[in-house]
Amino acid sequence: MKIKLSELENLINKLIEQKPELSKEDIQDQINLKKEKIGAGYLTDQGALFLIASDYGLSLSEPLKVELGLKDLYAGAKEISLETRVLNLSPAKQFSRKDGSPFYLRTMTVYDSNSTASVKLWDEKANLPGIEDLKPGDLIKIIKAYVKSDLDGSPTINIGSGSNIETTDSSSEIPSIETITKDISELQEGQKDIVISGTIDGVISGMEFTNSRGQPGKALRMRLKGKDNSAMRVVLWGKDESSIPNMISQNAKVKLLGVRVKNGNQGLEIHGNDATIIDIEGGKEAEPIVTRILSITPTENGKNMILGVDNNRKLFNISDFSNSTSICAEGDVIECMPSKVYGNSITLDDNSFVRKLDNDESIPTLSKIRTKINDVKVDQSYCIEAIILKVPERREVQTKSGESIALSEMFVEDDTGQIWVKGWRNQARLIDKCELGEIISITGLNAKAGLEGRIELFLTSFSKITKKN
Repeated sequence: MKIKLSELENLINKLIEQKPELSKEDIQDQINLKKEKIGAGYLTDQGALFLIASDYGLSLSEPLKVELGLKDLYAGAKEISLETRVLNLSPAKQFSRKDGSPFYLRTMTVYDSNSTASVKLWDEKANLPGIEDLKPGDLIKIIKAYVKSDLDGSPTINIGSGSNIETTDSSSEIPSIETITKDISELQEGQKDIVISGTIDGVISGMEFTNSRGQPGKALRMRLKGKDNSAMRVVLWGKDESSIPNMISQNAKVKLLGVRVKNGNQGLEIHGNDATIIDIEGGKEAEPIVTRILSITPTENGKNMILGVDNNRKLFNISDFSNSTSICAEGDVIECMPSKVYGNSITLDDNSFVRKLDNDESIPTLSKIRTKINDVKVDQSYCIEAIILKVPERREVQTKSGESIALSEMFVEDDTGQIWVKGWRNQARLIDKCELGEIISITGLNAKAGLEGRIELFLTSFSKITKKN
């Protein structure tokens, strides 16, 4: 919103009347400092002036003569009304006051043509009729809200007992969700409250942890790829696998609403929270999968990590949490009903079933699925057979966070070429057991670009090394 010069001057004069030792130049300097501190795009000159007056313990009562935009918000504003669109909405959470009485709080992110803002809905407003039905892009009117400063200094809209939210069908110049969506390739550090799009690149996984306050937490991790094939790590804090479909195809399209971009250990990362909305192409019901078991690797906690292949020569990583594959052996053809399928990643749990089938000649065996080293390409999974040309070596690698992790590597060849095979952490132990001159079969390798553009093969938790007689 552009403020007329006379209005701004009128407010400056009101401040000088109450604080005569200030000059117009002093006030303008303070306005610039305040805007610089809060951040570009969050404060107008007029909003900064109200904050400066508050710093001096003074009050400016000049009413705004036009409807506010999000960019014009300032801490201390009361009974503001504005039109905006919904970006995302968190679940309502229950908290306790100091006296032990409960209250509810729900957060929402909204946007207009110039900016975004956080909205807090308190007590009964957190559960307004129809609030759960609000969708990203819906046009709403916020009525008689008040503005307070958030922990990071940015103004936050508060919806209390005297405030309200209404949906509206009027036309608006505020852009649609599709218009503000950014591809992975367009992202820059520091962007927040944004909508991003990309495609799934690899595995989606959940994790559990204990935060700094000793409370249990959860997060969903994935990698997304942009139009230029650049990939970025995603961490959605407070989310788990219940937030996504049970069936997600490889290269499924993804949209995340309400995330920020920050620098992580491996470059730029996308971070979201429990209010982030996840839109992934997929279905709720998994379908039976028929596959031949190429290798079975038991873990220390009794889980089976299985590499399988179907009749289209597609490799599957199967994690069996239910011990339902204990009846199976390498080479068997099985039919399984997974609980989840994320691309080529399959999860079996207590709700899954597995049964052995008669041998199906249309599904290739391990000897037919192996790839020659010369045919290996980046970002694919492979099984190879090769001879070890150099004694395997182990070294400790220091990460940015100061953690020391094991890396073992060996140089192998077949009759078409040579390549490095590497293993981190537990996979390093597999390489440590190998010796110079041995002929080995390795399943479940990932091909990645290494130094000087050469391709290297990396062991995964689904890999198995078998020595040939």
